[in-house]
Formats: sequence, structure tokens, C-alpha cells
Amino acid sequence: MIDLYSWPTPNGHKIHIMLEEAGLAYRIHGVDIGKGDQFQPEFLAISPNNKIPALVDPHGPDGKPISIFESGAMLIYLAEKCGRLLPETPRERYATLEWLMFQMGGIGPMLGQAHHFRLYAPEKIGYAIDRYTKEAGRLYGVVDRRLADRDYLAGEYSIADIACWPWMRTPERQGVVAADYPNYQRWFERIAARPAVQRGIEVLKQDQPSKPFDEKEREVLFGNLQYQRR
Repeated sequence: MIDLYSWPTPNGHKIHIMLEEAGLAYRIHGVDIGKGDQFQPEFLAISPNNKIPALVDPHGPDGKPISIFESGAMLIYLAEKCGRLLPETPRERYATLEWLMFQMGGIGPMLGQAHHFRLYAPEKIGYAIDRYTKEAGRLYGVVDRRLADRDYLAGEYSIADIACWPWMRTPERQGVVAADYPNYQRWFERIAARPAVQRGIEVLKQDQPSKPFDEKEREVLFGNLQYQRR
């Protein structure tokens, strides 16, 4: 059984959904990032970048335990383990990896910055809000154009879709009007209807904060604690 260390964020949801889609047995361990669980030595031992998610598989590729951090690497590992959601043929495989890296390098970081400056920054910085809101819209446009003549980002439903979908659940938080991107909307709704996706976004939902971060949580997530050497 895989031990998954996670929290109900877009990056966490990627792996929750993947494990549900793959049908792999897993045990969930909540890492409360508002309380600072991500800085505990036992978590840093498997995730040295102090970010969720991370996993430990007692039955790695060589039959020995393996720990993996970074959600993109985890998606590739789990797809190879279950033999699904990452094509074996080179052209289709590279298309899938291409769009997975698009999420890792673009969708995640840029929409994350839009969230931060629009919702969490202690002061409203007009330049930053404008920059990342526009970039969010540009990225939605890239996805919308890609989906003009296909159902999924890289051919068949794959880890590329699983990576992007959780980050694109709340366009309004990113200053994006979903109706402006009809191809994205069709794709989003098609994936949202999948039972494994519905189960995945329920994982740890009961632990999801129901109110804005307080000052202590804000300091843990965005303050100097992030930058202390360990």
C-alpha cells in the first residue's frame, strides 16, 4: 500500500485523482500546511523541498521502498506503475509529457501567483495583480485553443489532464471568466464527471480550511519560516 502525504490543494488533488484513477491502494496522511507540518523532519526526509504531496511506495521498481516528491514526477511514476494514463508509443508519450511540463512550468506557478497576489498578499500590488491575472487568461487561452479539435490535451485522457484540471477549477479566483473559453469549459466538465475525479477531490476535504488564513497560518505559509535553513 502506498503512503501518500498530502493536503487538499491543487497539487495534492493531482495525486489523489491519479491514485483513484489508477485503482492503487493508498493510505492518506494529512500534512497541514497551515500549521507547519511540512517542516517536520520526518516529512522533510521524503520531501526536501517542504512541499506537498510526497509518497512512499514499499514496492518500488526494484521491489524495494521508494519515496518520491514533486507531483509531476509522482504522476509519471504512478502511470508507469499502473500501466495507464501515459502512452507507451513515443510520439503520444512525448505529447503527454509536453503538456504535463506545461502544467508544471506554467499553469501551476502562474495561477499560483495569481491566487497569491489577488487573494493572499498583505498589500494589493496593482502591477502584480495585473501581470498574473493577464498571464492566467493567456494560459487559459492556450488550453482553449488546444482543445478546439480534441477532447483532451494530449490525445487520450492522461496525466496531462490530471495535472492541469485541479489548477483550473476556480477560474474566478484567477480573474478569468470561464465563459470566454468554451473549449476549456467542455474539457473541464468532461473530466469533472469522472467518478475517480469526484472521489479524488473529496480526499481530505473535511480538513480543508473553511475560513481565511489567520496571521499565524499566513506567517507559516508566506512568511520567513519558509526561508529558514534546515
